[in-house]
Amino acid sequence: MLFYFGPRSSLLLPFVVPGVVATLWLLGRAGRRGSLPDGLLALLLLLPTLTVSQWMLGYAGWFDSHDGHSTIMFYMPWQLGLLLGPGYYLYFRSLTNQEFRLGPRGWGHLLPGLAQVALFAAVALLDLGWRRGLRHEALPDFYGTKGAAATWRDTLFGPLNWLAVALLVAYGLRMLADYRRYARYLDDNFSDPERLRFAGLRQLLVLQALVLALGVVGSVLNYLFDLSYDAAWYLFALRGVLIYGLIVVGLQANYAAATSPLRFEPDAAPTPGSKPAGASGLAGAPAGEPNNELDVAADGLGESQPLLVAPTAPAGLPPELLPWRDKLLVLMATEQPWLEPELTLTELAQRLRTTPNVLSKVINAGCGQNFNDFVNTYRVHEARRKLADPRLAHYSLVGVALESGFNSKSTFNRVFKKLLGQAPSEVARPKS
Repeated sequence: MLFYFGPRSSLLLPFVVPGVVATLWLLGRAGRRGSLPDGLLALLLLLPTLTVSQWMLGYAGWFDSHDGHSTIMFYMPWQLGLLLGPGYYLYFRSLTNQEFRLGPRGWGHLLPGLAQVALFAAVALLDLGWRRGLRHEALPDFYGTKGAAATWRDTLFGPLNWLAVALLVAYGLRMLADYRRYARYLDDNFSDPERLRFAGLRQLLVLQALVLALGVVGSVLNYLFDLSYDAAWYLFALRGVLIYGLIVVGLQANYAAATSPLRFEPDAAPTPGSKPAGASGLAGAPAGEPNNELDVAADGLGESQPLLVAPTAPAGLPPELLPWRDKLLVLMATEQPWLEPELTLTELAQRLRTTPNVLSKVINAGCGQNFNDFVNTYRVHEARRKLADPRLAHYSLVGVALESGFNSKSTFNRVFKKLLGQAPSEVARPKS
């Protein structure tokens, strides 16, 4: 029987089919476009899909068919946990840097997993190719469907699982450290980096760690209490949920990475004079604005809120950067590039006719902010002005946000509260 539709095999089928389809589609797109994120996402999808497939086919009758189907169950590399940790890490690197390529070092990360694949291949060649195919020996185990080499390989199952857990933890910690640097990179180069933070990927990694941890706990409980296969089924159903999460989050992340000029290098030195991620304040507020306009904005927020005043040039700013600072402030006041939601450091440097490195130093040392806070200060200032204008009292908060250069209401609320200490909805607005 090729497939028996029982309750447990049928319930796993809706996880396996989308996993297989998405994996093949991503591999095809990776081949056509040369897209490394698509290829690595296909790998990450393949791993849980294979594992869930093993249990689905087992409950569909393959394990107990005592024929070629059972042989496939013993020789397919259904569980390749050693590829998980390196796979997630390389996927993160490919998302955050469009110029990232595997190269010798990248393939080096995959060596433990590739060795695990090679182990399965060697066992299959020895049992099925050499002993069975050329020497015509019978497969001695499990009703003549399993050879001695496969039985020997199974003794490594437990230690390899523990090694997979260790690798996932090690690479997870490395990704966490790199992600913190990546967050600073985003703030130094993008005015609206929310979709580039890949928050869903972090949640998926947590889910993956939970699945692996539950697998370890299940193995311990099985060793102590000899659990049934039915009890373990629920763990593999959870891995099915992971397949759907990888498809949804991965495709969104791949699109965001492909449409953004990301060039993050974890080992790159930080920009001199840059402030840590999350540093806030209005010290680098817009210059060249009329005082009466600022006063009107302040009246709408109450006396306790700081005014946006033009900062004086820091004493530590190199003299050769002072003209660039003046040009920057004039450009921001006249051309208002901050009204463009997707403004980046590189684009602003091109308008100023300088390099991103010089502009970054000017903003960090000359205005005391990172690029993200610097641009958003202008946007918050414009939002304050609009919120205090009686002629715009009919505007919704979303309308105010979009016309002030923000890309979404959620970003507007977060940035507004970060810089001014209160939410936009808490601002007392005049009546029209």
